[in-house]
Amino acid sequence: MNVDPTIATRVKAGEHMAIARLITHIERRSAGVNEVLAQLHQHSGRAQVLGVTGPPGSGKSTLVAAMTARLRELGRTVGVIAVDPSSIFSGGAILGDRIRMADLSGDPGVYIRSIATRGALGGLSRATLDAITVLDAAGMDVIILETVGVGQAEVDVLSAAQSIVVVSVPGMGDDVQALKAGLLEIADIHVVNKSDRDGALRTVSELREMLRLSKRQAGQWNVPIQLTTAIRGEGVSELIEQVDSHRAWMEKHGELERRARRNSATRIRWLAEEIVHDRLKAGRPEFDFAVEEVTARRGDPMTAARQLIDHH
Repeated sequence: MNVDPTIATRVKAGEHMAIARLITHIERRSAGVNEVLAQLHQHSGRAQVLGVTGPPGSGKSTLVAAMTARLRELGRTVGVIAVDPSSIFSGGAILGDRIRMADLSGDPGVYIRSIATRGALGGLSRATLDAITVLDAAGMDVIILETVGVGQAEVDVLSAAQSIVVVSVPGMGDDVQALKAGLLEIADIHVVNKSDRDGALRTVSELREMLRLSKRQAGQWNVPIQLTTAIRGEGVSELIEQVDSHRAWMEKHGELERRARRNSATRIRWLAEEIVHDRLKAGRPEFDFAVEEVTARRGDPMTAARQLIDHH
């Protein structure tokens, strides 16, 4: 299925139907989608992009819904991208996030989309970043990216965000150590959700001690720890204030530009890897010839790889 080249105009006008259709084309990698994304890239870069991550069961979706509702009260439009595990039956995204956010789905100032992992980390990364470009060009003031789990894939995808919120809950136990290993270094704000539970203050103390022991540089952002009970909306306004404070700090210290450059570098690298991978597939004469040469020991893998890349 080819992408209608006029869809970019409708996306820039903020039409939800056009946004939905284009993101579907992105997931399918339809013909012409790259050209449309190139057009939209010129109109992106204005949105505030927020990453929300943490272990399953920490209440991320409830927190994202509460933040979205509060941002709408403040008059800001919001796009939500929920990165979901693939359905084992259909291969599509599990729509739990959109079900939980049903109260927001009728608001024209909110757009919510689930994107399936389908077990392909590279595809996940590219589809997610492209969806952010679409929502940004569509004029969303804030884009919230919610990811599942605490693995390296989440760290890679979250490189698209300007501010990263890591959510934990009281009684996490070993999960705190997982945070220490995986996400502590990239967290701009720590949230202890479900703070009405016993052990909330202990979790805050554990996180504070971990932050104290981490290697910090002079002038670095002082990572705050915010208590929330998202299901009741408690602490959500304060969390949004922390996010806005972080953005103001980044603008003042040049960090916003540095992160934009990091995101651009990541996207270029991923796309270049995809192009090279596509060109080095079995069935292409030059690749098959290189395989034969290396197998027969008339050549070596490194020389063959360099020749194939240089050839293109």
